[in-house]
Amino acid sequence: MSDDSIIDLIVEEAKEKMAKALSHTEETFGEIRTGRASPQLVSKIKVDYFGSEVPMQQLAGFSVPESRLLVITPYDKGSLGAIEKAIEKSQLGMTPSNDGNVIRLNFPQLTEERRKELVKVVKQRAEDGRVAIRNLRRSVRAHLEGMEKGGEISSDELDRAEKVLEKLTHDFIQDVDRALGNKEKELLEV
Repeated sequence: MSDDSIIDLIVEEAKEKMAKALSHTEETFGEIRTGRASPQLVSKIKVDYFGSEVPMQQLAGFSVPESRLLVITPYDKGSLGAIEKAIEKSQLGMTPSNDGNVIRLNFPQLTEERRKELVKVVKQRAEDGRVAIRNLRRSVRAHLEGMEKGGEISSDELDRAEKVLEKLTHDFIQDVDRALGNKEKELLEV
């Protein structure tokens, strides 16, 4: 295997890990309530279903008929009570409305103060995402420098790989910033 292909493999692996870090950051943004109904807010809530903890997305379908209304339709009507209890226990701070067939969640308008608090939370999560991406860059760079010291790659190859890695890191951090901007805009929208 040539040195170039080893470096390419290492950089490609770094790219995949950075993509996962970006995806995770975007998922955490989805968990933050914006005053608008979103299935992401409840899909991961664990429901005690016949003695085992099951994510709600495996027990029910979700629909958003209006911007402030989320309708949860259980696949098994017997799980309706368990889903309702899980929502009440969750940190959503909402009271579900159960009509015997579906559960409805009405999302109240967020206050301006609450919106600003949530923007701070989103910014912190974005920073966590940036830090994760930078940490990946640092570990890959250390690995490449170790390869150079061990004589596996030349200093020119190290420089080329570091430039590629730097561009990759910059691109993923821009993606995190773009996602942050979109979430901020969504939170501050009245």
